[in-house]
Amino acid sequence: MVKTIMPLSFIIALRFFGLFIVLPVLSVYALSLEGANATLVGIVIGGYALTQVIFQTPFGIMSDKLGRKGTIITGLLLFAIGSLICAVATDIFTLMLGRLLQGAGAIGAVVTAMLADIVKEHERPKAMAVMGMFIGVSFALAMIAGPLVGGFIGVPVLFYLTMILALVSIYILAKKVPNPPKITHTYNEKLKLADVLGNKNINIMNLTNFLQKGLMTFAFLVIPIILTRDYGWQLSELWYVYLPAMIFGILSMGPAAAIAEKRSKFREILALGILFFIISYLVIGFSTSSTIFVIGVVLFFIGFNMHEPIMQSLASKFAKVHQRGSVLGVFNSFGYMGTFVGGVLGGIYLDRIDLSTLGIVIAVVCVVWLVLILTMPNPSKTKTVYLDLNEYKKDLNILSNNDKIEEWYINNSENIVAIKFNENNISEDEIKALIK
Repeated sequence: MVKTIMPLSFIIALRFFGLFIVLPVLSVYALSLEGANATLVGIVIGGYALTQVIFQTPFGIMSDKLGRKGTIITGLLLFAIGSLICAVATDIFTLMLGRLLQGAGAIGAVVTAMLADIVKEHERPKAMAVMGMFIGVSFALAMIAGPLVGGFIGVPVLFYLTMILALVSIYILAKKVPNPPKITHTYNEKLKLADVLGNKNINIMNLTNFLQKGLMTFAFLVIPIILTRDYGWQLSELWYVYLPAMIFGILSMGPAAAIAEKRSKFREILALGILFFIISYLVIGFSTSSTIFVIGVVLFFIGFNMHEPIMQSLASKFAKVHQRGSVLGVFNSFGYMGTFVGGVLGGIYLDRIDLSTLGIVIAVVCVVWLVLILTMPNPSKTKTVYLDLNEYKKDLNILSNNDKIEEWYINNSENIVAIKFNENNISEDEIKALIK
């Protein structure tokens, strides 16, 4: 499994590293460009997410129908072109165009769906957790590298770096990632977007991604501006706040992922993360010194890093195999819409409303979010058995009429049938007897 998931995890980590590395310094840099104001800076911060929203679901559907690899390469090329435009931008509108093109390379859901395709069901939680950890590590490294490189060498260098990383990712994909197996789905009906959007648990996860990413973007808008404008920090000093935030964030990430995956306590971990969001924004809003402000930032990143490793995994657990690309596409669209809204609203209200009022409003929204999360059940523990089609030749449609079978599909590449079931309802031996 390691050889399978490491290249894909590395690709998604490079992709997110390229996005994250500019966030710690982008708002201050964008304000220095010709034609800039707080509202336009907010659009620049969250602008890439707008095109992610537009293209995320089409990319997911396209990957289901036309293949994962070609879709991922297309997205990485768009991201590289957008990064180049950002690097050479001298005014706010050119920078905005580059950010929009960066977002057009909407491959996050496709990479996750491809990982789910090539990893067996019982190994998928571990694989998703590994990918989440890679994203978390890339996030941590970017938080340190961004202020250092951007502060001492220049922010345009960061965009050149993201372009190079996108091209490196294409090479890794072509040379190191195996092709996903060909799968025959067991569903006669065509995939309907209404079926995906009508799932209550998926909708709760979509809203969770929206709010989590919105709060993250607002944080990255506020942190550098407040520290440089109100507390007199230099751009190159911002790593002093991001370093402890990332250390505590990483320390919280491992236990949170382990408890969620191994003990099926996803709901509880999400709820605890939201509590950290509530406390953090109240501390940030009512801070009277840079020290208190930094404490609030650290609390925010603890909550954020508790969420990040389990979000994709949990969303995929509520999806059938033939829905996975589309479900994760919609899920990521909501996340990127949150990124866009968080950046735009942050830019609009930062100079119009005092930070303490914003902190209270965000805390109230998080309380409502917390109540909603507590209504969502944890996914049931399931097991998947893989049977050789040469041995089990009976008409497999009998599985479709058995309500004790949660899902089944045929892997043509490996000539096996995968049957997902809850051990509390039926045993592996009973399944084998059913189709022997």
